[in-house]
Amino acid sequence: MAETGGGNGVACAAVEGEADDASHDVSGGAFAQVSAVADAVLYEGYLLYPYRRSSAKNRVRWQFGVLLPRDWVEADGPVTPGISGSADSWYQQTECLVRVRRPGAVVRVRVRYLQMQHKQVRQVGADGRCRPVESLRTADGTAHLTFDEAVPHETALQWPLEDLLRGECSAEAGAPAGEETEPLPAGAGQVVRRREEVRARTAVVAERVTEDVYRLRVRTENTGHAPDARAVRGDALRSALLGAHTLLGGAGVEFVSLIDPPAGLRDQVRGCRNEFTFPVLGGAPEDTGPTGPVVLSSPIILPDRPQVAPESPGDLHDAAEIDEILTLRTMLLTDEEKAEARATDARAAQILDRVDSMPREVFARLHGAIRSLTPATPVTTGARAERPSWWQEGADDGLSPTTDTVSVDGVPVGGGSRVRLRPRGRGADAQDMFLAGRTAQVAAVFHDVDGSVHLAVTVDDDPAAELHGWYGRFHYFRPDELEPLAQTDAPSPPGRGQPPRPQSPRPQRPADRPEEGRFDGRP
Repeated sequence: MAETGGGNGVACAAVEGEADDASHDVSGGAFAQVSAVADAVLYEGYLLYPYRRSSAKNRVRWQFGVLLPRDWVEADGPVTPGISGSADSWYQQTECLVRVRRPGAVVRVRVRYLQMQHKQVRQVGADGRCRPVESLRTADGTAHLTFDEAVPHETALQWPLEDLLRGECSAEAGAPAGEETEPLPAGAGQVVRRREEVRARTAVVAERVTEDVYRLRVRTENTGHAPDARAVRGDALRSALLGAHTLLGGAGVEFVSLIDPPAGLRDQVRGCRNEFTFPVLGGAPEDTGPTGPVVLSSPIILPDRPQVAPESPGDLHDAAEIDEILTLRTMLLTDEEKAEARATDARAAQILDRVDSMPREVFARLHGAIRSLTPATPVTTGARAERPSWWQEGADDGLSPTTDTVSVDGVPVGGGSRVRLRPRGRGADAQDMFLAGRTAQVAAVFHDVDGSVHLAVTVDDDPAAELHGWYGRFHYFRPDELEPLAQTDAPSPPGRGQPPRPQSPRPQRPADRPEEGRFDGRP
């Protein structure tokens, strides 16, 4: 037990380890359940295909959840808080609601991030001295490259809820400096790995909002100072928290969904202020209730209860990755390219080993998966009500996205119709929830291969709505997520009279509406 400073003169005890009363503590198992997603968040963008140092995109790394020293971040002025961690900041703040289920409740916090580590290759010269070099090939044929790696860190803290109600409790969450030296074979040289100190602090406080519900605030700050506030970002990253995120759990508590809260707590949820992070419930995908045992507060926007696809054999570190195509492209790297990737980073070498040894049946599973089958329902369109299945000849005959209509609350809705956006609550895409209540104009009606229907819309108060309509970039909603508005004049196609230009008259589910309930380790 380590004594830590508490706000308002309160002494708080940050306790490491599990609660004594394990029978009432479900967060341990829930933490384990969400760990795969948390690790995917931690390493998102760590090293991108083709995993080589020579690749330009691997010279600009760590784009999510980067907490840098405040003086470096604010060298040109204060930062503007955002809802996720795509912008550099010096802090993250999570606010969420927690319901107490029994007396003696305990709150657990895990702060996780990467610490940059510089890998320097040094070669022994004729005079016996080691000198820094960019690359070195040893007698056994192995190449070694100078590059930046990262070391994972996790700080586990817990406090009784009663302590958090009396005032802010805080604890150090940084990482010490370090250096290790690895000799290379036959005395050719050495690899020196050096880390600079990362200074950070996490503060937690709670306040009552109803009889048994409390608002919990967790704030992690980079408390270090940049040696040079005008240094380039690559140098500043050496004292940063990279991929920073927080796991929240506890004993005798459950957390309320901020995406789809119970009706009685919606006003309290609106009062939660999250900055540079996006908290979602963790847990099993089959759990559909508005509460859960653990929260993942991530710098990447996720749905409640995100999951890594069970077909994925391992993390590929690539944003918007598609496991099959990335695996195929990795297989096609030349021997020289693979050798460079292996020399670049140990995690890149692990990816190559996994791809090279992947069993045929594992690779086959990457081709696709059906999560559910729902019966197709008749839709009122300009085409015949019954038509061949999508894979049969003539299935697209009679379809016209710009003139077809679908019945919504008894009103025919199609190209030119005006609607109000009402994303369904539980299970809705987070990006769609931001548009709830906004008015929009329908551009087209699209039929998916599974028999469902989506309507393409442009949002009325989007300054680029006309441009989006011109080149065919839309938001997509199901008919039951739209409320028809009274038409004041005749409908007309969007975007200066130009019809949308989909790649296919019968597209798959649009790319900006990811499959619900599935997460492949990417935003």
